[in-house]
Amino acid sequence: MNQNVSAIAEKLFRMKYEDLGELEKKVAHSLARKIHISRNVVHDFSEQLTFGQRLADKVASFGGSWVFIGIFIFILIAWISLNSFVLTQPDKSFDPYPYILLNLFLSMIAALQAPIILMSQNRQAATDRLSAEHDYEVNLKAELEISVLHEKMDLLREKQWDELIAMQQQQLTLLTQLIETLKQNQETTG
Repeated sequence: MNQNVSAIAEKLFRMKYEDLGELEKKVAHSLARKIHISRNVVHDFSEQLTFGQRLADKVASFGGSWVFIGIFIFILIAWISLNSFVLTQPDKSFDPYPYILLNLFLSMIAALQAPIILMSQNRQAATDRLSAEHDYEVNLKAELEISVLHEKMDLLREKQWDELIAMQQQQLTLLTQLIETLKQNQETTG
């Protein structure tokens, strides 16, 4: 372990490095290397996805869109119209009322679509967790940098106070000398 990391941990967190959590350790290492925490967590996560996972995300994205709903409604209306009005003779209708074949297709679509959407939601939840963790790291680093700036401002303010006190002491010394000189001048003239 680097001594700089230990020093940063003790100075900024006021804790020993060993007592820090994983995220705090990451931030301490980042500050020690002077590397800014700036990465795109979603992009990093999406690069690790397999072909099947990407496909599931695209299917879930399309399945939850207005385009899908519009196409689906059009197919349902066409199916019902075709089997109810166009093919009115029972021997020409391939799926007469109550549309058992249509119900089978709808059930199969729902059975396939539900797990795909759940897989996509699970990955989105994992991405959200990574983003929240990254946000915490960035916020923690910003908080630490702000505290360092506060310390620097306090040091500057203390230095200014010391300078002002020194100037005031000089002024008091000069005033005292001036008063003594004035008293001496009054005694010699008076």
